[in-house]
Amino acid sequence: MGKIAFVFSGQGAQYSGMGKSLYDTSAAAKKLYDEAEILREGTKAQSFSGTDDELKITKNTQPCLYLVDLSAAQALTENGVKADGVAGFSLGEVAALAYAGAYSNADGFKIVTKRGELMNDAGGDADTSMCAVLKLDSETIAKKASEYEKLYAVNFNSPGQTVVSGLSESVEKFSEEITEMGARCIPLNVSAAFHSPFMKDAAKKFDKALCEFDIEKPEIPVYANLTAKPYGEDVKETLEKQIVSPVRWQETIENMIKDGYTDFVEVGAGKTLCGLIKKISKDVSVYNVQDEESLKITVEALSERN
Repeated sequence: MGKIAFVFSGQGAQYSGMGKSLYDTSAAAKKLYDEAEILREGTKAQSFSGTDDELKITKNTQPCLYLVDLSAAQALTENGVKADGVAGFSLGEVAALAYAGAYSNADGFKIVTKRGELMNDAGGDADTSMCAVLKLDSETIAKKASEYEKLYAVNFNSPGQTVVSGLSESVEKFSEEITEMGARCIPLNVSAAFHSPFMKDAAKKFDKALCEFDIEKPEIPVYANLTAKPYGEDVKETLEKQIVSPVRWQETIENMIKDGYTDFVEVGAGKTLCGLIKKISKDVSVYNVQDEESLKITVEALSERN
């Protein structure tokens, strides 16, 4: 029998109302949200009724997504489904590490809140954006992006999907040219050029902030965006570098499959990672949990699997 992986949603997947259904039906989720509300008043209101514009602001997005990601994972565990290993897409990695026991849920919330604030501040230094490029190979996209001022290929998501990040003017011109080459460009619902050199200042400050927390090696494998391999002892260093480094998502999933993972559950907002995993491999099963309904469906499906 293969292993179960939880994969934690990343920024851009957020939507108003996320987490409310889990909060209302899962004791573990309610406890998580209520404790976070004490640390950051207004987080529940932002998650459950915030506008799209409000949730797009990085300092709001990250703590809100952390909660729905971790709530979905804990609701699964509450219902008897546990992960053998985990991975998270960008900020989802912070929630993945909390689930894996690298730090407490509360410390994870403090960490992701600080991360969001620092990345939000860094994003205000220049007019930047990100877009996903479809229908072309990553090598072509990376080469073409390098021809533009301060534009970088940063997320290698799946065959036929790569994300570029950088100056908005460069993103716009790049999109026009790459579209003429047969690609399709989709602007991302984020507020800055993440996983690029624009985040260097945020990464340095984040490194200092992490020193305030007790962080241990995860109790179960957590596959890192930075290396596409499980975390070792250097959790703080890996987390800091992740902010300015590409997300090697396709390689991460391929490595997890090689390591025996056959069932992938996206926990958190949306189904973006489900779609990517299906493009990476047709030989694995993919599920998602973001609310009460999807939780019931996934728990039933994985129970039948056993």
